[in-house]
Amino acid sequence: MHALIVIGHHDPASLTHALAGQIAAGLKAAGHSSEFADLGGEGFDPRFSLADHAVHRRLATPPADVQTEQARIERADTLVLVYPIYWWSLPALLKGWVERVFSNGWAFDYHADGKLIKKLGGLTVHLVGVAGADAATFERHGYTQAMSTQIEHGIFDYCGAEVISTTLITDSESQDSLASLERARQLGEQLFEGSLALA
Repeated sequence: MHALIVIGHHDPASLTHALAGQIAAGLKAAGHSSEFADLGGEGFDPRFSLADHAVHRRLATPPADVQTEQARIERADTLVLVYPIYWWSLPALLKGWVERVFSNGWAFDYHADGKLIKKLGGLTVHLVGVAGADAATFERHGYTQAMSTQIEHGIFDYCGAEVISTTLITDSESQDSLASLERARQLGEQLFEGSLALA
């Protein structure tokens, strides 16, 4: 099986990158393959431009960089997003990737009567968010549910993709990262087992 690991952090020395590396190592240990989409390292432009708006309005085909990302997703058996949590959501780099790549006509479409067509029904997704705050803060303020609503339901379910697991790495700026890295490796090892528990 093959996973596309999308890294939504600009710094190659970040914990986010290290976690993505451990997920890939776990996948390899379990006999699977993976590919990185390092959005910062590859210089992906997250800005939703007039050209992207034309794609949304079905007046143009997606730009080459968007088609490249769509092809990567189509090659994968599952999608793994690894990202820092900025302002209780996706960072701009990753949010822009979603906005540009999950385009009208490719990720979703509409019947003539306006009914939504979900076009990514075969896609599974794993979310790995890296947070500076502790788990109690997320629960106390409802941030966990808010992120689930906007990311799992608002993005992926809207397109028909199924979020299999959501892993939240909390206290990332104060905790020893070794336990988090081991957790990421285990996630990679179990990614295709079908019994992965939400964490």
